[in-house]
Amino acid sequence: MDNTVLRNHALKIRQKIVKMVFNAQSGHPGGSLGAADILTVLYFDEMDINEENLKTTKRDRFVLSKGHTSPALYAVLDEKGLLNEDLSTFRQLNSNLQGHPNMNEVPGVDMSTGSLGQGVSAAVGMAIANKLDELPYRVYALVGDGESEEGIVWEAMMAAAHYNLDNFCVIFDQNGLQIDGNVQDVIGPLPLKEKAEAFGLHTVECDGNDYDSLKAAFKEARETTGQPTAIIAHTVKGKGVSFMENNYAWHGSAPNAEQFEQAMKDLKEEG
Repeated sequence: MDNTVLRNHALKIRQKIVKMVFNAQSGHPGGSLGAADILTVLYFDEMDINEENLKTTKRDRFVLSKGHTSPALYAVLDEKGLLNEDLSTFRQLNSNLQGHPNMNEVPGVDMSTGSLGQGVSAAVGMAIANKLDELPYRVYALVGDGESEEGIVWEAMMAAAHYNLDNFCVIFDQNGLQIDGNVQDVIGPLPLKEKAEAFGLHTVECDGNDYDSLKAAFKEARETTGQPTAIIAHTVKGKGVSFMENNYAWHGSAPNAEQFEQAMKDLKEEG
């Protein structure tokens, strides 16, 4: 898909993210905004997923292992026309759009996630199932760099490599920040590329906010045979909103009315 079209989708997705978190006065805007370009390329350029195959096993699958960035997932599903929910109900009482995605309530959510590390393990299981069923579809999982401090993430990497899951692609969203600050100051999970390689994954680095770079990385993953692929996607936390960019304070904070207006100006809201 043309990069201009992708950019327009990503802009709308970011607007929706900010609106959801502002309306709820709760949620995680920083990582959601940073990952918006990754999800845009996945859903509009890379994955085989549409309204016709959404409820079948005959499509690619995506697991948001860093489940707290659910605003990004809900926004991209809505932008793709796959979400049958009102985004304004995000995190409201009795809403299906919970703070962490629930596969039992929201079609298009392929795994309920929230406890960090468990989503990527489930994604590996899906990839194994596709191999056993001889289905040609791919499984993608998005993992945070803070999340990569969880040991279960690396157990999943070992399993993916052991079973030669070349239908599996894990994307590490490396923005360098988590709720308590710089990831290296918390427990130091870096370097991710060298670790993924040591665990048996074909590994490629890319700019996670650049469409050509993301497209090239996903193409390399598709063309890699005999082993899974890890994409180390360098992103800017809070991308697109001036006062949120590279500021870990916006990991899980909602903007006030004045900040919301500034965010919408940054994202070139019209009307």
